[in-house]
Amino acid sequence: MTTTPKKIRPAAFREEPGLDDWRVLGEGACAHYRTGTFAEGAAFVAALAALPGSADRAPDVDLRPDGVTVRLITLTDELYGLTEGDPDLARRISALAAELGLTPDPSALTGVQVTLDALDVPAVTPFWRALLGYVHRAGSPEDLVDPGRRNAAFYFQRMTAPRPQRNRVHVDVWVPHDQAESRITAALAAGGRLVTAEHAPSHWVLADPEGNEACVGTL
Repeated sequence: MTTTPKKIRPAAFREEPGLDDWRVLGEGACAHYRTGTFAEGAAFVAALAALPGSADRAPDVDLRPDGVTVRLITLTDELYGLTEGDPDLARRISALAAELGLTPDPSALTGVQVTLDALDVPAVTPFWRALLGYVHRAGSPEDLVDPGRRNAAFYFQRMTAPRPQRNRVHVDVWVPHDQAESRITAALAAGGRLVTAEHAPSHWVLADPEGNEACVGTL
């Protein structure tokens, strides 16, 4: 029987010793290591895969020509965030990077969340969930997260009074060309409206029930 890992707060992670390489962003712990070449970064990723216990608790890894970003976060139906085993895993990753002569660079880390103000949050969130292909964050109907843990999270903040001007949020959403029609159909069925298809199939402009717009593009 699989047991659900116990969540810990970001402050508890930061207070652990030996985590100088790491920063907590968006409820996950991240470290970035500079590499001289893409091959050097790939070798680091291969070594990460060979770490004892990595099969049970694999980190998210972003490999680029000049560096590797490693992120520790758990996403389940009941949990979104750091768990009690993450500090130990982070220390072992740092030790591996040091063995390979890699330099940590916390200045390269950034976390992004898009916040939309809405009068009726339950009416707005289905549109964005369908359009983005996101899921609700565990225990929070106001938060949408990428199930692949790649793209920015969306948070919906309730307004107490309408604004006199049109909402000014505009989000560009890039989807595979063969997925655009199904995404748009799902977003319209979830309460959205089509603003214009003048430039389709390059892009369509949609709006949620309160006027926040999304440009759905393909390449």
